[in-house]
Amino acid sequence: MQRKDSEWFDRMYNNRARVPETPHILRTWAERSARVRQSVTTDLDVRYGSHASETLDVFPSRVADAPVLVFLHGGYWRALDKADHSFLAPPFVEQGACVVIPNYALCPGKDTDKVTVPRIVMQMVAALNWVWRHIRRYGGNPGDITVMGHSAGGQLAAMMLACNWQQVDADLPVQLVQKALSISGVYDLEPIRHVPSLPELKLTAEDARRCSPAAFSAPRNGLLYSVAGGDESEEFLRQNRLIQQRWGRRRVPVSAVLPGLHHFSVLESLIEDGSSLNTMAGQLMKRAVP
Repeated sequence: MQRKDSEWFDRMYNNRARVPETPHILRTWAERSARVRQSVTTDLDVRYGSHASETLDVFPSRVADAPVLVFLHGGYWRALDKADHSFLAPPFVEQGACVVIPNYALCPGKDTDKVTVPRIVMQMVAALNWVWRHIRRYGGNPGDITVMGHSAGGQLAAMMLACNWQQVDADLPVQLVQKALSISGVYDLEPIRHVPSLPELKLTAEDARRCSPAAFSAPRNGLLYSVAGGDESEEFLRQNRLIQQRWGRRRVPVSAVLPGLHHFSVLESLIEDGSSLNTMAGQLMKRAVP
C-alpha cells in the first residue's frame, strides 16, 4: 500500500503542479472574460451581502421566465475571482438562460476578518437567497435554478443542493436548488487538510467534516451530476465516485469521467459546443425534477 505522506497529498491535489500550462490557462480565462464584460449586457458587482467580497455578476436572459444558471468558481477557496469566469456566460445566455456568477471571500482573510470554508459556504447560501428573491428583474425564473461549480465550486454546488433552505429563512422554498453540476468537485475535505500547498485554508477537522457533502445524508430531493477529467489525479477520480456511492444513484444519476481532459480543460469543455459535458449541462438544465 502506498504511503500517504505530504508528497502524496500534494501530488494528488496540487492541480497547478500537475498541469504545467496552468498560468497560461488562467491568463487566457481572465483575458477572454474581460472581453466578454466589454461586449455583452451585464450587471456587474451587484451586492448580495454587506462584505466587500459579497458581490455577483448577472448576465440577463434575452427572454422572460428563463432558467437560471449560477456558476461557482474554483481556486481551492483561496484564489481566483468571478471576473476570471465571465467567459462561461455567453454560450448559456445564447441558449436562453440567465447566468449569475457570485464572488466569495478567499482564505485565509485577515487577522481581523478571518475567512474559513464554512464561512464561504454560508456566503453562497446568501448569494442563492439573493438570486431567488431578485432574479426575475433579469428575466430569470426563481423556480428553475441550476447551480454549477468547478473544483472548490463543485463542493459548493453540492452543498447548495444539500442545504436546508427553510432553516435559512422560512420564506424560502424547501428545494431552492433542484439541480447541480459539479465539475472536478471535492466532496470529502479531510484529505485537503493534509495538502502542504494549501496552508491558507487552515482547515480544521471539524470544518472539514461540516463542509464535506459526502458526510451528509443524501438530499431528499434534487439531482447532482458529478464529472471529472480522465487525466485528473486518482484522488479526484475517487472523489467523483464517492459522492454517488454516498448519496446513491437516485440523487447522483451521473458520475462521469471525461477522457483526455485535465483539471482545467474539463471546465473549458463545459462551453465547447457538442462536447459531452456541454450536452450534459444542457440536459440537466432542461430536466424536470419531481
